[in-house]
Amino acid sequence: MSLPDKAFPVSWDQFHRDARALAWRLSGTGQVWNAIVCITRGGLVPAAIICRELDIRRIDTVCIASYHDYSSQGEMQVLKDINPEILATGGVGVLVVDDLTDTGKTAAIVRAMLPKAHFATVYAKPKGRPLVDTFVTEVSQDTWIYFPWDMGLSYQEPINKESRG
Repeated sequence: MSLPDKAFPVSWDQFHRDARALAWRLSGTGQVWNAIVCITRGGLVPAAIICRELDIRRIDTVCIASYHDYSSQGEMQVLKDINPEILATGGVGVLVVDDLTDTGKTAAIVRAMLPKAHFATVYAKPKGRPLVDTFVTEVSQDTWIYFPWDMGLSYQEPINKESRG
C-alpha cells in the first residue's frame, strides 16, 4: 500500500499522550460515566487509557466493520452489539470511545443505538466531527492517519521531497 499525499503517522508515545489529553478534556466536563462502550477495534486502545485515567470499571464493546481493505470504507456491518443493559438506558451515563471519526458513518450507527451517550474520539475529520462531543485533534478529510498498531518502524519521506534535490 502506498502512502497518500497527506499521511499522519502516529507513534505509540504520541497516541498515549493524545488519549490522555482526551481523558483530561472529558474529566473537565464534570460528567461521571457509569460505563464505556468502545467501538472496536480502533477504540480499544484509547478506551483502555481513558478508563484507567477516569477510573471507569464497566467496559463494553460494539464491533462495527467499515474498513475492509485498510484504504477505503466499505459497507458498515455490526459484528457485535452492545450489552442490553447499557442499550436500555439509551446511553445515559455512557461514554462512547473511538480512535477516529472519519466520515461519521460508524458514529451514526452507534449514536442511533445510544442517542444519550457522550461520544469521544482522539482524532476527528470534518465529515465526522458533528457526530462527536469531544475530540483532541482535527485533521483534514484527505489525510490518512497511520495508527501505531498498524505500523512498524520505517523511513518517512520528507513533506517537501522536491527541495532535497
